[in-house]
Parts: sequence; C-alpha cells; structure tokens
Amino acid sequence: MQENLTNREKEVLKYIVENFIKYALPVGSRAISKQTDLNLSSATIRNVMSDLEDLDFLETPHTSAGRKPTDKGYRFYVNSLMNKENLNKAEINFIKSQIEDSKNSVVDNEDLFLETSRILGKISHQLAVVTQPFLSSGIFAKLELVNISSTKILVILNIQSGYVRTVMMEVESEVSRDKLDRLADFLNERLQGLTLKEIRETFEERVNDYKYEEPELIQMFINSIDKLYCDEEKGRKIFVGGTGDIITQPEFDDPKNFKSIIDLTEDKNLVVHIFQNSGKSGDEVTISIGSENQEKKLKDYSVVCTSYSFGEIKGSIGIIGPKRMNYKKMVSLIEYTSKLISGK
Repeated sequence: MQENLTNREKEVLKYIVENFIKYALPVGSRAISKQTDLNLSSATIRNVMSDLEDLDFLETPHTSAGRKPTDKGYRFYVNSLMNKENLNKAEINFIKSQIEDSKNSVVDNEDLFLETSRILGKISHQLAVVTQPFLSSGIFAKLELVNISSTKILVILNIQSGYVRTVMMEVESEVSRDKLDRLADFLNERLQGLTLKEIRETFEERVNDYKYEEPELIQMFINSIDKLYCDEEKGRKIFVGGTGDIITQPEFDDPKNFKSIIDLTEDKNLVVHIFQNSGKSGDEVTISIGSENQEKKLKDYSVVCTSYSFGEIKGSIGIIGPKRMNYKKMVSLIEYTSKLISGK
C-alpha cells in the first residue's frame, strides 16, 4: 500500500529525485530552497527531508550531508509524481528513419532488432535489449531455398505476420536448383497454415513420404527442425546495444560496477529471463526498480520494458540501467520505438 505524502513532501521528493537523476549528486536543503518555489527556509526543508528519510523515501550517503532517493522513493516518483517527457523532433526523426530504413532493407528481421538495440542504446545511454519474438505461435506462410555455395543453402522462412527469418544450412554436396524448388513447393504445400510449434512437433510424420525422393535433404531438415522452427526452450536470441554508451554513466567509474554491467551483457539467459514476462502486460510499459527485480544482479539497476508485435507474435524491448535513470524519457522512448517496430 502506497503511503500518502503532503504536497510539500511530494514537491521536495520530486525535486530530489529529478536533481539526482540529472547530476548524480546527493541533494542538500540549500539547493532546494534556492531552486524551488516552496518559499521555505533551509531548516524547514531539512525537517521535510528528515521525515522523508524516516519514511524510507530518501537516504543519506555516508560521505554527504545531502540525500538521494531509495528504491521506495523512486517508486513513488514513478507512480505519482513523474510527468512524461516527450521525445524531441530530432530524436523522433532519427529513430523513425533508422528503423524504417532497416525494415525496408533487411532480409532477416534479426538485423532490424540489432539496429533497434543500437539506436536505443545511443539515445538512452543505457543498455538496450530487444528479444526475438516468441515464434511458436507464428503461422507458417512459405519458405524459400537459395543456393549460396556448393555446400550452403539459405532457408528463408516467412511467417504470415510479415516476420522473416533466415537460417544457413550446410550440405555435403551441391544441390541443383530444380531439386530445391521441388522441395520448397512440397514443404510449402504440407506446412501451409500450421503454427511453428505444430510444425516442430509433427514435421517428420508430415514429410515422411518425401524421404523416398530426396532422403538426404529431408533428413537434413528433420535434424535441423529446432534450428529452423525455433524451440524456444533451448534459448531465444537477444540483441543488446548501448554497452559503450552505458559505461559513460558516472556509476561505472567504479571498476566493480563496470564489471557487473559487462557480466550482465554476457549472461544471455539472465537477460532473456528478465524480459520474458514483459509481453504479458500487453502494450503497457513496465518499470522494475532495484530490489523489485527478482534477480540479485539487478539490485542496483532498473528495467523499463514493453512488448512489440509482428501480427500474432510478440517480443520484448527495453532498457536496463542505473536506478538513477531518466524514467520519464525512457518510457517515451520505449513506447515510441515499440510502436514503430509493430507498425502502429
């Protein structure tokens, strides 16, 4: 249950949170009395700050007389005090042009996700994450088979929502164009309208009669079924951007914190776990602050995330960064980018 604060307490808390976000320095009573319209003395403001500290909204760092927000203080700010900050025109135009260019130029949507994570990292100066969508519920539209070399075949898998996935497969000897076309026609006929989960679970029995015509090719597809049709229990791909941007934050002047963020980027399973439930909140942006995160590695970080969609399939997009992040800007950034990817 969220506690009620007086208007005076709310204004002081809001100023401290936003000032700490901006400058990464504890905030003293003199600064508040000079910079706000409260018309209160430093002594009165100190009393308000002391009350907020007693309520666990603020804390006093050991090396400072000023205060900074606790996780509880950030949460009250996000829920009750924060005004959304719109992206400026330059940011909107940059994001829109980069994502639309990627959408128009890529063969595989994974390139779009990689570019999106890079853009988000650049603008937010945080760690940006895009997860591959849950493809199991995606409905098969068609596949194309392309000879890349004498030992490589490119499989282009199209899902009805417009999502495109490419997989490179190795073959022992060159396969003629005619054989590839016949196999593609056969697979398209047999798999049309099925979900990728249904295909993965029943593929062998659906293509069994084609074994007599092209046993080696069909066996290659059977052996690669999880790779082709996405067994998400064996791991979903994630795309991370902003590693070079987030380390410019003052929190990472401490080598221990620097190592922790690098370790986080390398733990792909952890990152997937962090974002796996975001799609369940629909299109809403969710914010988890410090100790609210289930993962201990995230006790000093906040996560801002939402879902994006390709028709019937959904993935996640979000930001991981120090608790001292500009939440009102991050929410607008994630919302806008998600809508662009989703074509809304």
